[in-house]
Amino acid sequence: MLSRNLVSRIAARRAVPRAAAQGARFFNQGSKVEHAEEVRAGKIITVTYKDGVRQEVEIPVEPHSTGPVAPSGADEKQRAFPLDSSILSQLNPTLKKFTLPGKVAVVTGGGRGLGFNMAQALAEVGVRGIAIMDVQKPLGEEAARELSEQTGVDVRFYQVDVRDGDAITQAVEDINDHYGQIDVLLNAAGIADSNIKAETYDTEMFRRLIDINLTGAFLVAQAVGRKMILSKQGGSIILVASMSGSIVNYPQEQSCYNASKAGVVQLTKSLATEWARHGIRVNAISPGYMDTALNRVPALDAQKKIWIENTPQKRLGAVDDLNNLAVYLASPASNFMTGSNNIIDGGYTLW
Repeated sequence: MLSRNLVSRIAARRAVPRAAAQGARFFNQGSKVEHAEEVRAGKIITVTYKDGVRQEVEIPVEPHSTGPVAPSGADEKQRAFPLDSSILSQLNPTLKKFTLPGKVAVVTGGGRGLGFNMAQALAEVGVRGIAIMDVQKPLGEEAARELSEQTGVDVRFYQVDVRDGDAITQAVEDINDHYGQIDVLLNAAGIADSNIKAETYDTEMFRRLIDINLTGAFLVAQAVGRKMILSKQGGSIILVASMSGSIVNYPQEQSCYNASKAGVVQLTKSLATEWARHGIRVNAISPGYMDTALNRVPALDAQKKIWIENTPQKRLGAVDDLNNLAVYLASPASNFMTGSNNIIDGGYTLW
């Protein structure tokens, strides 16, 4: 889950002078970042899809914080298939623990890529409701519509910036009011910067990435955690970190991204210890190099060869390689597991 914006960095350096390139790097996380700035308009756009029927509602927000967030991952989509509830009684105890009938999940960064794929996986194991939070309205709304049409799950989309604590709190309130509960949080929202030397790293860029990847993860976990504590029903919180939280990547330079993901790993462990008494489990997924659409470009061929050569499985991760791990951590199958950092990298960090 690394170097998703590397192409933008290379293009910016070739196309503009050095002084301007830093600004280009800031906004070339794909056009998504520039559009993300438009989100902050004093309201949350909430789009609900139930059996393919669309409803849109605006939730007013008292503005106190600023800043966009871009979701992680980007790839072609595969179809999700609903769980036939009639087979639940036929499952043996082991398999049944991997299902989530009647549960409600919140997925940030679920508009596309890795986040969307993991949302599909949750829909396939029986959840009755999914709330997708994403900064990009077209992608988030399309994802909600597709999940609803494919699986019949009650899916809502919230156009939310994960750095906006007020918007997150109000979105979580609305989710809890609508579904009556929140059982699972999967935080997949985040951005990456690569090939930027530490000695020339723009300080505002550094603060922004930390605020999105680390502070954003905390704000969402805090808002959902409060609801889980009040419910006295417990729950599962899954934060998407990265193998970059445990190792330093080669050959790209990405000190800020690495630091942000190391923070997510430690945040996971800290929340796990504090909230265990409430029946809340907190675990992290730390992906290695993933074969996302943004990585399948000629400009990255040289570095991808290095990544693959240094991975024992000799491949990049597929966009659905995280799905079953997400289901495991969300479900009763992992009931005795909390505070774990689950590295899923094809063996990259073994060498």
